[in-house]
Amino acid sequence: MEFLSLLYLVSALYICYLIWKLIDQKRDQECYILDYQCYKPTEDRMLGTEFCGKLIKRTENLGLNEYKFLLKAIVSSGIGEQTYAPRNIFEGREGSPTLNDGISEMEEFFDDSIAKLLARSAISPSEIDVLVVNIAMFSPLPSLSSHIINRYKMRHDIKVYNLTAMGCSASLISLDIIQNIFKSQKNKLALLVTSEALSPNWYTGNDRSMILANCLFRSGGCAVLLTNKTSLKDNSILKLKCLVRTHHGAREDSYNSCLQMEDDQGRLGVYLGKNLPKAATTAFVDNLRVISPKILPTRELLRFLVVLVFKKLKIFSSTSSSSKSSGGTITTKSPLNFKSGVDHFCLHTGGKAVIDGVGMSLDLSEYDLEPARMTLHRFGNTSASSLWYVLGYMEAKKRLKKGDRVFMISFGAGFKCNSCLWEVMKDVNGDGNVWEDCVDHYPPESLANAFMEKYGWLNEVEDPDNYEFPDFLK
Repeated sequence: MEFLSLLYLVSALYICYLIWKLIDQKRDQECYILDYQCYKPTEDRMLGTEFCGKLIKRTENLGLNEYKFLLKAIVSSGIGEQTYAPRNIFEGREGSPTLNDGISEMEEFFDDSIAKLLARSAISPSEIDVLVVNIAMFSPLPSLSSHIINRYKMRHDIKVYNLTAMGCSASLISLDIIQNIFKSQKNKLALLVTSEALSPNWYTGNDRSMILANCLFRSGGCAVLLTNKTSLKDNSILKLKCLVRTHHGAREDSYNSCLQMEDDQGRLGVYLGKNLPKAATTAFVDNLRVISPKILPTRELLRFLVVLVFKKLKIFSSTSSSSKSSGGTITTKSPLNFKSGVDHFCLHTGGKAVIDGVGMSLDLSEYDLEPARMTLHRFGNTSASSLWYVLGYMEAKKRLKKGDRVFMISFGAGFKCNSCLWEVMKDVNGDGNVWEDCVDHYPPESLANAFMEKYGWLNEVEDPDNYEFPDFLK
């Protein structure tokens, strides 16, 4: 009898040990953000309306029709007058960039944002265990990750991942790498560095599908400090709940919707196809299909199931399907109420049309879209780093409260759609972030673009061979 009691006790203790081990292992697999620092270039790199006009005018191969097209594109882009560009553009060398232009642009960002982040977090560079760098369209030798390691004298055994050509969705791809490392290794600190080098990538031709990129992309970047150390949990600001990546590279139409290529004259640029919105929508829908059950409450999923069954059981449907508007175009509004499981929406600032499209799909209010719209207006499309500027706006506006859930959505060439859900770990006030000196001016009374006021006269010109530029463009 005593032997059986001892056996039961040992078995119970062993089961308790296994449960404790499982809980402890799960706890050490969490992914927390300790802090992040967005990059604000210096004022001498700001793209004002007048300078943009001079920049377009000095670009060879552009005629009146291209000027009118660019005017329409810029006015409808949602981008303001305080965005930033690389130095070689201000020096008039955008058509003949050097290797050093790209390296200098990136090092200026590294020296500013990474230094500020480490100083504010009181973390030494030697404490960083994992470094993930994503710069899509610039890959020098040695790598940009090596530049960072050399600049900050990091450890020789640091685990390094240098990503290129991942486009605007690269931040969440980098985050996925870090999350998977955290699942297999305890007590780690990771540094995620995300930006885009514009110096070598200005398009100098006249293909309309390629000059659009010049209108949208702007300088920026962000450095993010992450950990799975439970001892630092109370110092963290966000906790990663789930992440889903969708890649439609196997679909020819999606693959060809966004490409770096040469035009008919051999000028390199980024081609944005007319089927890009469709490719983005398809990837977005597939991504939502996977992540919805992970982030929405059971009651919302049950409601959706009941509605779906009810529709399936209907014998007759109306001749005008609910999925079509009066104009006959298919809408993509989700039947799920994402606000039931999400408090804040952090959207990629790919352009006004992207923000409007996601807002319509998820049935978001102007309050929900405000962070993305204001980020696009103030900083433009900073590629993969744009999500962090949007998050910074929410912080600066003191929207993020403990327990809130933040849904991030990004799109990128390939074609890719990546999304993730964060839980806010403590109230944050945005002190010292990139919006600190200007957030009180947002949202402005009007987002009207000054380009129309200055350059609207172009629309009145009918003879492409007989018009004269105003004095400020000469």
